Amino acid sequence: MIRTLRVDGEAFQVAERAHEPGVYDIAWTSGPNAGYGFTSATYDGQSRSDDELRESIRTFLAQVDPVTGYIE
Repeated sequence: MIRTLRVDGEAFQVAERAHEPGVYDIAWTSGPNAGYGFTSATYDGQSRSDDELRESIRTFLAQVDPVTGYIE
């Protein structure tokens, strides 16, 4: 399932891997670098709530250099 989450004014496409429960590919669709994002996974294979995913996205955004748009 693919869905869009908005976090702090930014848009992210979130896709849970079909054959890997609890693993999410998260693409920063409103960011300055096309295709940039990260993967997040649970230890127990359980699905994550939107609030949990938003927290992971906020952690990602806090690490991004505002000048380059990448984690340095």
